[in-house]
Amino acid sequence: MNIILLSGGSGKRLWPLSNDIRSKQFIKIFRCQDGTYESMVQRVYRQIKKADSDAVITVATSKTQVSALHNQLGDDVGISVEPCRRDTFPAIALATAYLADVMHVDPEEAVVVCPVDPYVEDAYFEALKSLAAQAGKGEANLVLMGIEPTYPSEKYGYIIPESAEHTAAVRTFKEKPTADVAGQYIAQGALWNGGVFAYKLKYVLDKARELIHYTDYYELFSRYETLTKISFDYAVVEKEEKIQVQRFSGQWKDLGTWNTLTEAMEESVVGKGVLNETCTGVHIVNEMDVPVLAMGLHDVVISASPEGILVSDKEQSSYIKPYVDQFEQQVMFAEKSWGSFRVLDVETKSMTIKVTLNPGHRMNYHSHRNRDEVWVVISGEGKTIVDGFEQAVNPGDVITMSAGCRHTVIAQTELKLIEVQLGEDINVHDKQKFELEY
Repeated sequence: MNIILLSGGSGKRLWPLSNDIRSKQFIKIFRCQDGTYESMVQRVYRQIKKADSDAVITVATSKTQVSALHNQLGDDVGISVEPCRRDTFPAIALATAYLADVMHVDPEEAVVVCPVDPYVEDAYFEALKSLAAQAGKGEANLVLMGIEPTYPSEKYGYIIPESAEHTAAVRTFKEKPTADVAGQYIAQGALWNGGVFAYKLKYVLDKARELIHYTDYYELFSRYETLTKISFDYAVVEKEEKIQVQRFSGQWKDLGTWNTLTEAMEESVVGKGVLNETCTGVHIVNEMDVPVLAMGLHDVVISASPEGILVSDKEQSSYIKPYVDQFEQQVMFAEKSWGSFRVLDVETKSMTIKVTLNPGHRMNYHSHRNRDEVWVVISGEGKTIVDGFEQAVNPGDVITMSAGCRHTVIAQTELKLIEVQLGEDINVHDKQKFELEY
């Protein structure tokens, strides 16, 4: 089974855990059997591999998410990188071309496209295999998953099939309606459109070449910034005549707000937090190393991170975005391909950061033009390279780097250090990368 996971851009509806770099699918909030936590993308990736260990998974995403994807899924995951945001049709066209020209997938093979962040159980992935099998038959150019509605939602578009059979031709599509109109659609047998569909690889290759006029993946990638922003639904789905829908009646939740996310949480508190016995329907998600105490609250979400603190009625939490848009907040936490960093303190001419490197990983060999840096190793073992000079480092070691010198740190075990940046102009763009000199 070939699967394209659409990994969307930044999300502010789950602030303060999500931000311009860290999207909601990377928040580790679901408890595993061993007591650790996994994110939405880790959960979906694991579930796909459980359903089909040979599945070829490609994540279509922006370059800002590549480091986090490698951090959470490893270096072997396939990634189709969008140079910039151009909506779902260009993203799917690029990922399809990636499968054909880079991964060399047979154009006759079926491909399933789905969002990276639904909350689903194993039945969903069996349905994806059925969707791929139906697309492989060639009876239709597109086969959609239609989710049987559980209530008249205003958040989803609707698919109205020709019949109530498990696989049926599509009669029409309806845009997101009011709740009253949604009830009328459901009475007609309408299904939620969850943005999940399958096709033969060659179908979208041909459609993309017809609409964009390109030769191969590499040309499409180079021209990506010039492409028109348009959704796959508008560009392809709603114009396709040979189109079917398969019903899915299993669990399916879009965890796009704190309200829906807390519904899927298996425990009330993640991180340091205490609820007294008079609290009902309260959830705490705390990434800070300080305790949070809630008393006498009802249907409230409390979330704390280095980005800020949210205390909200769960229903009202759906309306968070315009308020968060008013904040001008520096990114305080990010996952990189080599590990992660957390900003501890910001002054006019200095910044202090806690850096964690995963075993066997390293930073890029780089320099800064306008700042000096100091590293203090607090745990783990590794080595540094400063202007070509290699040195083993252990807890307590201090490494100083003047502006302009080239440097990197390599972790042998998990390595934690405090980085102090000093300078008149501390800027994330002040970085030049180099090849290692050995």
